[in-house]
Amino acid sequence: MPVALEQPQVHHSAPTPRLRRTRRVAAIAIRLTIFAAIVAICGGGYYLARRGFGREWRYRVVEELHKRGVEAQIGRLTLDPFRGLVAKNVRIFDYRIRENTLALISEVSLDINYAALIHHEPFLNALDVRDAQITFPIKATEGEPSRAQLTNLRAHIYFPPEQIYVSQAEGTFCGIRLSARGQLIKRADYQPSASITPEEWQLRLSIAQRVVTELQKFSFPAGPPSLQLKFSGDIAELENARVEATLRGERLQRGSYEINNLSAAAEWNNQRLNIAHCEWSDGNGGFAGRGDWNRENNTAKFQIHSTLNLKGFLDAFGVGEPMADVEFHSPPLLEITGSINLGAGQFQPNVIGHAAFGQFTYKKVPFSELSADFSWDGERTLVRELRVRQQTGQLRADLFDAPKDFRLNLESTISPDAVRPLVPAKTNEFLREWQWQRSPAIRMAIRGTDRNPESWQGDGTVALGRTRFRGTWMNNANARIHFADGAFTCEDIQVTRDEGTGSGSFTYDFRKHEVRISNVRSSLYPAEVIFWIDPKTSKTVAPYKFRRPPNVVANGVYQFRGGKNTRLEIKVDGPSGMDYVFLGKTLPLDRVSAQLLFTNDRLQISDVRADLLAGTLRGNADISLARNDPRYRATLSVSEINFPRLTDLYFNYKTAQGLLRATYEFAGLGNDWRTMRGKGKVEVSNGDVFAIPIFGPLSGILNHIVPGSGYSIARKANAEFTVENGIIHTEDFEAAGSLFGMLGNGDIHFLDDKLDFNLRLDMKGPGIVLMPMYKLFEYAGEGSLKKPDWHPKRF
Repeated sequence: MPVALEQPQVHHSAPTPRLRRTRRVAAIAIRLTIFAAIVAICGGGYYLARRGFGREWRYRVVEELHKRGVEAQIGRLTLDPFRGLVAKNVRIFDYRIRENTLALISEVSLDINYAALIHHEPFLNALDVRDAQITFPIKATEGEPSRAQLTNLRAHIYFPPEQIYVSQAEGTFCGIRLSARGQLIKRADYQPSASITPEEWQLRLSIAQRVVTELQKFSFPAGPPSLQLKFSGDIAELENARVEATLRGERLQRGSYEINNLSAAAEWNNQRLNIAHCEWSDGNGGFAGRGDWNRENNTAKFQIHSTLNLKGFLDAFGVGEPMADVEFHSPPLLEITGSINLGAGQFQPNVIGHAAFGQFTYKKVPFSELSADFSWDGERTLVRELRVRQQTGQLRADLFDAPKDFRLNLESTISPDAVRPLVPAKTNEFLREWQWQRSPAIRMAIRGTDRNPESWQGDGTVALGRTRFRGTWMNNANARIHFADGAFTCEDIQVTRDEGTGSGSFTYDFRKHEVRISNVRSSLYPAEVIFWIDPKTSKTVAPYKFRRPPNVVANGVYQFRGGKNTRLEIKVDGPSGMDYVFLGKTLPLDRVSAQLLFTNDRLQISDVRADLLAGTLRGNADISLARNDPRYRATLSVSEINFPRLTDLYFNYKTAQGLLRATYEFAGLGNDWRTMRGKGKVEVSNGDVFAIPIFGPLSGILNHIVPGSGYSIARKANAEFTVENGIIHTEDFEAAGSLFGMLGNGDIHFLDDKLDFNLRLDMKGPGIVLMPMYKLFEYAGEGSLKKPDWHPKRF
């Protein structure tokens, strides 16, 4: 067997104590150095993490961002052991005007090339944003914090040479999930585009504020909608960048209005915004639209088709006031195409469209259908083929409204009750006074310079069925209409009532506020027809109760609204007579005729002629029509009045014969007979004075004195009298008969049924022997008028 080789043994000498001490000191020094380094590193890291780098480092990072096309200010620059350099409280500015803050970012991680940093070369490779918040400098409502924030932001931004590349950015803004990606070119020698003015900046901020305010009014029950953005362009010419946007949302709630299946796509390119489509639906229908806007000429074009719940949509966006009184029972159809020039000081729309409404209600008036074609360019409005159907009829119209040019063609069989809510308040009040059993038929062709009726010219026709106006019915009426010179004329009027007809023409002058009446002839009852002209005059006409309609001819002018030039002449001829209440009794007037003149607050009645109680009546009157002034004056004269019929009417006492003549001039206030004051003269011939109840008891007294004298017929009786405060007063009553004579004076209280009269009897014929004792035949009458008490005055 081979011999095993053994390693030679080397014998070391033992270290000396000094060497051992040196080694221990070196080991301790190394450990202390390592520990100090660790402490220094930890302390420095802690300091940099808590306090951050100094101003010089922040300045270098800001300069680097500036070179990359980002204008920023860093509040703190800290060191994170896992994320590296972290910039906090970063403020991003407008690259053209540094005073305009664009956003505030909570923190951004910086990807640094430290070798390049040390050699003073571009050292920023990328920015990494995680769970950050961006606050936009938009003013909120006073007293409330700004909620214009982009939250949960995650973004990766790279800086290749002369580029800014966003690989992916995601966040949430006003409840909408945003995602963006794209790149911007940043040339080394780029020059920013022209700066904007402070006014334009404030305008943009106000627009942004409005957008944020409106977005915050939405809620998203099915989750946040998504908005995807893609962009590319040159940072020196951001206005010319290209941006593509796509918006989708399943359910969006604003107030009580809900948007379903929202989809929209838009592109900004070459300073032109193109909305390829915008669509959504609601519970009633859907909306589809598209449009574009050219920034260079500030012109927008659009096209929409809608069957939405229009009222709910407008209400949700706070612009529903014009539709506040409309209630749709089926989805309204709107198709609109147009363009708008939004240039400063030259807003100029150009819109054409079609509208079709099914059943709807406007101010509680139901309509079954409405359709129309329309166009509008800001100054001119055209509505063609307007069709409105209502349960009472239909309306067809064409309208053109332009500066110095107004045209309207209209045909309607709709009851005016249905259009009352659509007209001005004064017209509404006028239509309220009408009632139609059948809708009127109206046709008009109008031309003018504007919508004011004073400028209109044109013609038309009106046909009414059974209609009531101001409480008075007519069976039918028709007329030709003419507009000219600021006036509305109804020609060839034909009005029919049960008792007769009316014809003529009248003109309503809008400028002078007057009605001109021409050759109006009527065989209608004035007390009812007067309501059609002026209701306040009805109280003046009502007391004249014609037995059959009189023949009336009217011509003149009647002014409204305080006009002072009213002069309306009316001739009345009533061959069948009329009844008139005078002093509480109805006078039967036959073959009445008169002339009436209406002037400002005054009615004059002249040449009154009538047959009364087999005699004649003549008279005139002057009556105030002013408010709170019921004064009147009148003069009456009667001749050859049948005295027996008169005493039977007023005193219920019939006599055999006699005639009455009288004149009476008086004045008073309305129907208050106590205010009547007047004077007159009365004469009775061949009558029986004792037919008057107040003198009736004297018949028996005379018969006792001289048998047969109580039945003597007075050949003549007369007196002059005055009337005041309901009292007839006379000082010279005289009656003469064949056997006696009577002289008297006193008062007859015809309103209070009271007598205060003194009478002296003068005997004739056989009674003349009693003349020396004439004072014994003085009598006083007292008591009531119907049952007077006559007794000797001396006993």
